[in-house]
Amino acid sequence: QVQLVESGGGLVQAGGSLRVSCQVSISMHSLNVMGWYRQAPGKQRELVATYTSGGSGGSTNYADSVKGRFTISVDYAKNSVYLQMNSLKPEDTAVYYCHADSKTAWATLDYWGQGTQVTVSS
Repeated sequence: QVQLVESGGGLVQAGGSLRVSCQVSISMHSLNVMGWYRQAPGKQRELVATYTSGGSGGSTNYADSVKGRFTISVDYAKNSVYLQMNSLKPEDTAVYYCHADSKTAWATLDYWGQGTQVTVSS
């Protein structure tokens, strides 16, 4: 059973910064894509940023709304995924979820954390 545990959420003023972390219970070398999603009240869950593992160091992808402000990073030695959020806006307020998947011969398995609340005050 793969477990993802987020931490680091909280309350921050607009323009401030926050870093959320995701601890993965297994070696991340067995994972394919790691990332962050968020869900604001009354809205659907949306992709924030992903990191896809690869031999040349991996690749990142960001939602247009966070490009230039958020940075995803991974630490394989610590089995952790991070999301550094700068220049935060009130519209970034949401529950942030860590996600990872792994590919087997017959299926792609998805794993989710329990979420961490990020609140940005104006």
